[in-house]
Amino acid sequence: MDKIFLVLSILAIIVMLYALFRVISLNKRIPGGVVGSTWKFLTFLIALFTIGYLTTPFFPLLPEFAKNLVVGVIFLAGAIFVLIVINLFYKVISELGL
Repeated sequence: MDKIFLVLSILAIIVMLYALFRVISLNKRIPGGVVGSTWKFLTFLIALFTIGYLTTPFFPLLPEFAKNLVVGVIFLAGAIFVLIVINLFYKVISELGL
């Protein structure tokens, strides 16, 4: 089970590093204003996720409190991320008049 967890963690880290690369590479193409500031906050959250994901291979070595704290922060950031993405799409759709 530990090997499966490690493989899944490494795959998740690779995906998050790719997502972080993509979001940073898009920064130059995003206009300022509300969309730009929202995008910067999303970039911050993706970086926070990536840092959290980087800790997962070390979970077997961490005390229970530290594991729970990392997972709690990732869950909270994930919920905020989803809310911001939905609000961003809502603003874009409203601006397009759809």
